[in-house]
Amino acid sequence: MLVNHASLRTRRLGARFNGSIELPGEPETPAAPEVSVVIPAYNESENLAALIPATCAVLERAVKDFEIVVVDDGSADSTFAVLRKLKERHPQLVALRLMRNYGQTAALAAGLDASRGTWVVTMDGDLQNDPDDIPRLLAKAAEGYDVVSGWRKDRQDAYWSRTLPSNIANAMISRVTGVRLHDYGCTLKVYRGDIVRSISLYGELHRFIPALTSWLGARIAELPVNHRPRISGRSNYGIGRVFKVILDVITVKFLLRFARHPSRIFGGFGLLALVAGTVCAILAVAMKIFMAFNLNRNPLLYVMFFSFTVGFQFILMGLLAELVIRTYYESSGSPTYHIREVLD
Repeated sequence: MLVNHASLRTRRLGARFNGSIELPGEPETPAAPEVSVVIPAYNESENLAALIPATCAVLERAVKDFEIVVVDDGSADSTFAVLRKLKERHPQLVALRLMRNYGQTAALAAGLDASRGTWVVTMDGDLQNDPDDIPRLLAKAAEGYDVVSGWRKDRQDAYWSRTLPSNIANAMISRVTGVRLHDYGCTLKVYRGDIVRSISLYGELHRFIPALTSWLGARIAELPVNHRPRISGRSNYGIGRVFKVILDVITVKFLLRFARHPSRIFGGFGLLALVAGTVCAILAVAMKIFMAFNLNRNPLLYVMFFSFTVGFQFILMGLLAELVIRTYYESSGSPTYHIREVLD
């Protein structure tokens, strides 16, 4: 069965109302579970066969009701066949199979769209995240946090190819975004469902979700979690991730500071260029009056024209960006605010 993002979002919105709006002749929407566990997986058939039963056992002891959403990101092995068998023994399992391999961000976005839980737990499907840490993270979230991020303090990965690049990326992301976390790359995290489902994920933004939620006003905490060595399959990440992270950090920094008011950055550059052009014009005229320097031979005159042209272009780009942002909010219905709680 093919499931598209539109149907998943419709299901999510229906779950949010929790059956409060019922249409004649339509079945009642099932109550949202307390916890949804979202697991993106790519060629993890051996690991999922052990991970799903272990996660179910932990959640059955820790929460009242739950669901486990596994997204098969176009695996080339028997991952979905394994999920089909697991579904017979674990009715809480929801399995999605993407048309092809879209990458971790897209797989995670599909799982979040399909989730219905009040709390959403994300984790990897490679058995390196320990399901026994989930109750601890949920307990920390219950203290009043919207996001609780796992920290692989004793990481069981190769240092030069994985741990060192990850440490560099974490330091860079923390410095640029202002959200200080030891381990952005740890998938094991707990999110308040309505917050994480309000974020649009694309590109490689999955590792920046805590920073993006901070933009909405989320309260963020971090806890050390157990990290186990990979026993089967192979990792798809290496030192090349650092270069991708650098580009993604620039994107996230722009989104965090200027997404709602892009004219501030474009207009700022435009005004600087106009000021530089004005200064050059004044100097060129002064050189003509006091030094008898011909204007047509003065390089400052050309710098002035260039600065004015660039300045006006930047300002126009800012105005166009403001129109695009306004069109986005008005056409998509996306709110410019998020409510924490209501007393009625």
